[in-house]
Amino acid sequence: MEAAISQIPIRIIKEQELVIGPLAWDEARKVPGLTVDQSHNSVSLSGDNKDIINRLVAQYERIFGKASHEVCREAVHDIVAQMPAEEVPSSLK
Repeated sequence: MEAAISQIPIRIIKEQELVIGPLAWDEARKVPGLTVDQSHNSVSLSGDNKDIINRLVAQYERIFGKASHEVCREAVHDIVAQMPAEEVPSSLK
């Protein structure tokens, strides 16, 4: 399921981009452990994947409030539904 969890950050960023524009990529770059390549629409994670995803969700929520948290959850609900519960980042439950 490692591949599924690695799809979560890019899906969240792209969904946030629909709402807030290019600022979504700038905010994602501020998350430690997340390397963002906007030109290739890709990200890489280095460290605890669940922790990095939780920090990404928290970054958007800190700036844009609770609604952005819901945007994150909606963006990946299909991926999360297929993951074992213990692998799902707490911010997406």
